[in-house]
Amino acid sequence: MRSGELTGGTEVEPGGAADRAQDRVRERDGGPGRLTVVGLGPGSADLLAPMALECLVRAGAVVGYDRYMDLVDPKLLAGKTLFSSPMKKEMERTAKAVDFALSGLDTVVVSSGDSGVYGMAGLVLEYLEREGLLHAVELDIVPGIPALCAAAALLGAPLMHDFCAVSLSDLLTPLPLIMRRVRCAAEGDFVIALYNPKSRKRGSYLAKALEMIAAQRGPDTPVGFVRNAYRPDQEVRTATLGSCDPEWADMLTTVIVGNSATRLVNGKMLTPRGYYEKYGRENDGN
Repeated sequence: MRSGELTGGTEVEPGGAADRAQDRVRERDGGPGRLTVVGLGPGSADLLAPMALECLVRAGAVVGYDRYMDLVDPKLLAGKTLFSSPMKKEMERTAKAVDFALSGLDTVVVSSGDSGVYGMAGLVLEYLEREGLLHAVELDIVPGIPALCAAAALLGAPLMHDFCAVSLSDLLTPLPLIMRRVRCAAEGDFVIALYNPKSRKRGSYLAKALEMIAAQRGPDTPVGFVRNAYRPDQEVRTATLGSCDPEWADMLTTVIVGNSATRLVNGKMLTPRGYYEKYGRENDGN
């Protein structure tokens, strides 16, 4: 691969990584490079964390899902070794990133949002553990603004009390377990952020989840849909469980369902923390 070339994925065998690590270290006087997993935030360059930006600037190699690589400023990628691949090639990208680091390149793996929230941080750490490389490669994980926080900011203030996140993707988690988690969250009166609500193969999961929540909270419960937060084609909608349309969502959408206290205020979702209930108006004006 030439420096600065963005390529599609190629097959990389993960086996034997520990042996490769020893070979790489013997070959290089300087030892392996640093491996860093960063969250890009929602997608806007204005919301890229300074620490993540610094890591991208100093990186010799950058690895990521092809759609997320497109979110990185091309100027930050110029002159670097680049590797991208499509969805469902996470193992391949991880192996390639580790290989780059073992060869001496400071390597950055990019995720959208926060890399530790349904991102690549866990897989990279697990790969190093399973391949016996925890002491061969130095790993850093740099946070980013997660999708649920970006969506919440655009919707108002829906996450002011206890909340949880559930991914509706059954690629790695059985559907019955997903729906059990949704039901338990609804019964516990959590504000619920739903990730990966819909895809071409998963057209009905969101409707089922919203119906399950409505059975616990009622049709007047506020719900927000945010698609492509802080990107040029951003879409933000608020409604109620009784009036919303699950067809508003796709894989680029985050859905936030309010708890029993959440209300709509001038089109914004508000989940009260409880200050007025506890203190009344004694602190008005402070």
